Parts: sequence; C-alpha cells; structure tokens
Amino acid sequence: MKIIKYLFFLLLIVVVGGGAYIAMIDGTFQLEESKVINSPDELLFNTVNDYKTWEQWNPWMTDSDDLIIEYSNQTSGVGASYSWKSESQEDGGMKTVKSAPFSSIDQKLTIVLPVVDQITNDVYWKFEKLENQKTKVTWGMKGEQGFMEKLFWMTRDSTVSESLRPMYKKGLDKLDTYTQKKMEEYSINVDGVTEHRGGFYMYNATASSIDEIPDKSAQMLSSVLAYVRQNNLPQTGMPLTVFNEYNEALGTAIYSSGVPVREEVITPADSNILCGSLPRQQVVKTTLKGDYKNLKEAWEAANQYIQKSGLVPSTESPAFEVYRSGPDLQPNPAEWITEIYIPVQ
Repeated sequence: MKIIKYLFFLLLIVVVGGGAYIAMIDGTFQLEESKVINSPDELLFNTVNDYKTWEQWNPWMTDSDDLIIEYSNQTSGVGASYSWKSESQEDGGMKTVKSAPFSSIDQKLTIVLPVVDQITNDVYWKFEKLENQKTKVTWGMKGEQGFMEKLFWMTRDSTVSESLRPMYKKGLDKLDTYTQKKMEEYSINVDGVTEHRGGFYMYNATASSIDEIPDKSAQMLSSVLAYVRQNNLPQTGMPLTVFNEYNEALGTAIYSSGVPVREEVITPADSNILCGSLPRQQVVKTTLKGDYKNLKEAWEAANQYIQKSGLVPSTESPAFEVYRSGPDLQPNPAEWITEIYIPVQ
C-alpha cells in the first residue's frame, strides 16, 4: 500500500508540475507569409474577399477529398462566412469582420480540436500596391493559446507556426496562379452590322510598327487629353484609335489616337493636336472583353464575319477601335472592353 501511495504521490507531482509548466508557456503566437504577385491589388483583394473563390486556391480546400463546405447567404465582404466539416481534418469556420478595399481584410477563424471545445484566432490579409501592376500580399494569423491548446500542440510533432507556414506559402502560390489565369480570360463577340453616328474628335497621328501601337497610342492619347482639358473642350465619348493604314505584311501602320468632342475645333498651325471627323456610317461592330493582346484574334473574327456575310469593307472610311474600359479605369486586363468598328458599304 505504501508503494501505491508513493506512486500516486509521484504521479500527482508530475501532473501538477507539468500543468504548471504548460501554464507558464507563453501562448501568444503570430505567423505570416508574404509574396509579390504579378496581379493588381484590386483583383487580389476581390478574390480573397469572396469565399466562393477559396475552393480554387486555398490549400486546405484543394487538398482535401472529404471537405463538406457550407456557405452563408453572404460570401463576400464584412459579415461573410462559411463553415466546413471533415473526417481528415478538424471542423471549423471563417467569418470576415473587417474589409478595407483594396488594402486589408480581417477574419475570425474558429477550429474545433479533439481535446479543446474550440479555438478562435485572428486571420489577416494585407495588399500593398507596387509598380507595374504588382502587389505584395501578406497572409497571417495571430492568437493566444489557452491551456488545452498548448497541451494539444505539445502532443504534436511541430508547433502551430511550423505546421501552418508551409500551407500559407502553398496558398499564396496557388492564389498567384489563380489570379494569373483570371487575368488571361477573354471573350470576343461579333455584334454584327450597326450604324455609328460619327462625329468630331481631337487626335494625334503617327506611323510605327504594329507591335508599337499600344505604347504609341497611349502616349498620344495622353497628350490629346491634356490638350482637351487645357482648352476646356467637352469630351463626348471614350478614347479611340483610327487606322488610316494597316499593312500586316510589312508590320507597319499609320494611325491616330484621340477622344471625341462636341464640335469641330480649329487648332493652331504649329499644333500636333488636330481635329478630325468620322461620318455617320454602317459598320460591323465587334466587342473584345479582355487584354489588348487578344485584339488580333478579335479583328480576325470581325473580318471572317464580313466575308461569310457577303459584306464589302468600305474603302472611303477607316476602321477604328473605341476603348470603353482600359487600364486607366480597370486594373484587371480581363475586364477591359474594346469595340472594333469596320465600315462596310
């Protein structure tokens, strides 16, 4: 009996001492991972802000075969939430508590552990806008572990930071891949024959290789817009580029870029900003939603439509592009909208 009492007393000392040791361990933790992604901050923010996209890049979702996800009525912005159940990993849920476009998101993560009723930690995202449409994305989590949480992690082969850090890295890599694919999306629609009302427009003209058109056009448009503002000219439409000559065989083009104005404007003789006009005319309209690099395919679709429809392109009026939405309004190239107008007889 004495031996049993001694063993029991010894066990009690171990338990009390172990409990005291665990209680003295600092339970405060914070981990985060960052990655510079070649996507605009607006696209990245909107992606993370909507839980419906997480199935495409969140590693806990993409790597699980038995995850059952339940979304609330709201999946984006403050108040959005979702929960999950799984046999292979702990059940839990996530809720957005703060959302500041396009810079940060704060969330509450709840996880049900085997030896703990549940734990709640703070998850945060930061989006730092960089040059050339790049964004530094930081994904982190912080919290205060209670006694049972510290005991739980003592039974594991790694700490909470060591366990989660590789998953955060993987998630940022997947987020990078996902947003890159989203930026590549585009659609082309040949709207058919319609009438363009024509009108006056201020422009700057040049000749260059076809490959230089995007950069040259942007530079000319900038100077035209500055002229329009300085002279208080009412702008009546979106920017456009008129192709006076386009030689694909030689890879060269003569073109002008500018903006529509209300009436004819007489400019000084020495000015490189001029006023031109487009007639009211029948045109084949084609709409590209996506990056400018897909314009060649859009033009091909428009010309194929003209041929199949038995239409004849006009030789008296040049074709032109109108930029309904571009990089100045929308950082995501997949959202750019360009309209192609080819005059027909």
